[in-house]
Amino acid sequence: MKALVQRAYGSPDTLTWEDVPDPGPGDGEVLVRVHATSVNPYDWHSLRGQPYVARLIPGGFGRRPEVGVLGCDLAGRVETAGTKFAPGDDVYALLPRGAPAEYVCVPEDLLAPMPANLSHEQAATMPMAAVTALLSLRGVEPGHRVLVNGASGGVGTFAVQLAQAFGARVDAVCGPANVDLVRSLGAEHVVDYHSADFTRSGRRYDFVLDVAGGRSVFACRRVLERGGTFVAIGGPAGRWLQPAGHVFAALAAGPFARRRVVLADAVACRDKAAVLGELAAFAERGAVTPVVDRTYPFDDLRAAFAYQEAGHAKGKVVVTLGVPG
Repeated sequence: MKALVQRAYGSPDTLTWEDVPDPGPGDGEVLVRVHATSVNPYDWHSLRGQPYVARLIPGGFGRRPEVGVLGCDLAGRVETAGTKFAPGDDVYALLPRGAPAEYVCVPEDLLAPMPANLSHEQAATMPMAAVTALLSLRGVEPGHRVLVNGASGGVGTFAVQLAQAFGARVDAVCGPANVDLVRSLGAEHVVDYHSADFTRSGRRYDFVLDVAGGRSVFACRRVLERGGTFVAIGGPAGRWLQPAGHVFAALAAGPFARRRVVLADAVACRDKAAVLGELAAFAERGAVTPVVDRTYPFDDLRAAFAYQEAGHAKGKVVVTLGVPG
């Protein structure tokens, strides 16, 4: 079986194509033929081993990378029978790593039935980005005002749609090239961050989802209602500390900001399959439609990593591994 393997930190060029043993499912696992995956900032941070501070903290990257396959989003078809899934079932999952391979053994507890109205390519966009967006919106109620800062990327495009599905009124922040896209997803008011500072707009929100970073929690509190929630998701990339520094600073500032500050962490979520089940219901009733910027074949996986890292993707970057028979 062919796989793109990480053996060192570095650029996508450091990844090597290797023949690896075909996987065999263990207890509680099924074999899945992968038809599509997608690329996330989480993946290229792991590839680079950046920010460097994450190599030192417990639960971070480690001083040397774990040898294996990067990538956490999976959409495919079950090959071997389990207790919950049968051969031929279309499934998707958020894995710790290892998704971009021809076959993957997956614990059944991580798998969820794929949204029936989506292709494998569309479903592969959802695990990391849409789970993060849904966790960010816990507590949103009809009539709430929600601001999504960084609304044109993977998490942001899902967050705008999900917030609207919850009955919230959604404002969004993005670059000028993406204003029409974000408005088409349901944002009532869109701020071009090149020409306006959303923290000085005079508008106030019950939730601020900070995907892009760039503004401190102390600046954002100007637009938060009393009792409002600031959700730390990401921030500008850096070699040494960012975006981890931005997120940690937001959490540290929480007790002093007189507003609730929380972290949306899809990796640490213990009920990934259940959350994916919720997202499938949103997709099947038409409340969520994945936005796909580019699609790459499996052989161009390194190029997909490079394009995602450049930071200009609208929505998601998908990698296909084959067409279901």
